Amino acid sequence: MGAARSSTLGAFSLSLAVKDIRASRDFYLKLGFAQFGGDIGQNWLILKNGSCLIGLFQGMFEQNILTFNPRWDENARETPATRDIREIRQRLERLGLEIRDFAESGPAGPASFTVLDPDGNPILFDQHV
Repeated sequence: MGAARSSTLGAFSLSLAVKDIRASRDFYLKLGFAQFGGDIGQNWLILKNGSCLIGLFQGMFEQNILTFNPRWDENARETPATRDIREIRQRLERLGLEIRDFAESGPAGPASFTVLDPDGNPILFDQHV
């Protein structure tokens, strides 16, 4: 049940607000992660170990964020079979969740929004395609 439901939300990653991106990168490389994307000169990196993704972000936000990328798999490949972010937003609104910071470029394609869990942890839905 868990795997089927999570696949409808897209690729999952943990976005970490780090103090020193180079120290954090070096630490996670020692754990077995490899650099998958990003730009250290812009203070962000994406690291991968198997299907596990971690984003390192220095100076971009204040706390760690759970992130889902609708329409992407863990290899940043488009997966059109998954739900569009707008469908996910409408479903969550119908369930009574407060949608924050909704932004979209049009009726399809890139868009994003955030919800907070009961403890105030942000969950970002960020669709790139």
